[in-house]
Amino acid sequence: MKYLSAYSEQTLSQVRQVLDQGRLGDVLKQRYPKAHDIRNDRALYDYVQDLRNEFLRNAAPIDKVAFDSKIHVINHALGLHTSVSRVQGGKLKAKHEIRVATMFREVPLEFLRMIAVHELAHVKEKQHDKAFYKLCTYMEPNYHQYEFDTRLYLTHLDASGQRLW
Repeated sequence: MKYLSAYSEQTLSQVRQVLDQGRLGDVLKQRYPKAHDIRNDRALYDYVQDLRNEFLRNAAPIDKVAFDSKIHVINHALGLHTSVSRVQGGKLKAKHEIRVATMFREVPLEFLRMIAVHELAHVKEKQHDKAFYKLCTYMEPNYHQYEFDTRLYLTHLDASGQRLW
């Protein structure tokens, strides 16, 4: 249960019990019955821009948002935010990109939203500190629940190899 290593032993015990009973997938499907319909990079870009415009109007613009099939394998991450600075004339310009692991094309919207919120928060807060998580929960009050449930789904995938949506 590598995705849940930061959680308490009590939580891990409960998850192990549900996993051993083969019910983790059923629990997740009951909580999140359907997948979102954001299937391509353009729709993902629009979704992330809508979130940015709602919560981070004064933040730097996002230049690119895309699904990326290499993220999970290479970086063991769910998404990535990159910022590339370049000198243009006498000014320093930064380009922000957000990439989301391709496996999140077919999950509930809550999981995708958690990843998008997380990566957007990096535009304002670079480190995973108190200010970062405060911003995440401002943009999505259920951020921590969605993060935990996403980790449960990844645990289910590791154990069974079966996608749920």
